[in-house]
Amino acid sequence: MTRILLLGGTHEAGRMAAALAAAGLDAVYSYAGRTTAPVAAPLPTRTGGFGGAEGLAQWLRDQRITHVIDATHPFAAQISANAAQACAAAGVALMALQRPEWTAGAGDRWTHVPDMEAAAAALPAQPARVFLAIGRQGLSPFLDRPGHRYLLRLVDPPAAPPLPGATVVVDRGPFTEAGDLALMQEHGIQIVVAKNAGGDGARAKLAAARQLGLPVVMVARPAVPERPEAPRVEAVMGWLRHGADRGV
Repeated sequence: MTRILLLGGTHEAGRMAAALAAAGLDAVYSYAGRTTAPVAAPLPTRTGGFGGAEGLAQWLRDQRITHVIDATHPFAAQISANAAQACAAAGVALMALQRPEWTAGAGDRWTHVPDMEAAAAALPAQPARVFLAIGRQGLSPFLDRPGHRYLLRLVDPPAAPPLPGATVVVDRGPFTEAGDLALMQEHGIQIVVAKNAGGDGARAKLAAARQLGLPVVMVARPAVPERPEAPRVEAVMGWLRHGADRGV
């Protein structure tokens, strides 16, 4: 009998949850617990960590999970690594619902960097208005570049300013090109720093930067273990049907 763990928290995970529920499949949706009010899912849910790869492997055994779908954020490298290790240990089938990376097009002014430290180092020496469109994880390298005026967009209101003197906008995607264009113009943004998350939910800032002729510092995705990947919900559903038929 098929029983599925969906590791989520992304827009794609929400669509995956809807497809699993519509198909009447036995599934549990797991949130990482990084936001205080996650979007409701049409599946039984759990929130929080598992206690590393070993804890996740034991949970998979205890819950008789047969399939894991990793639909976490492309920058959630630790949970993806834990999922790969846990599935191998517990003998559970794994598939990653992985959105394709963004690629630069005509009119884009992107500088590619490997990590947040390099992104902070790529900022100009002179003070600039910088849209840090990277969430609240990975802000610490920018503490060493205090001369800039930072704009942050966060899902939850912070208890304290994440960066001294930063302006915080609380909002949840998906965002629109018109909305991001207005946001950048209102705050006089001169540079955008973005994670190469891919997908449609946060692409608008890149289109807005292109319209305004702004440079974008694009942070590469972290490395994750090799695992099967699918770009669309329909492909994952096909994998589930195929695996269930074979008793995987």
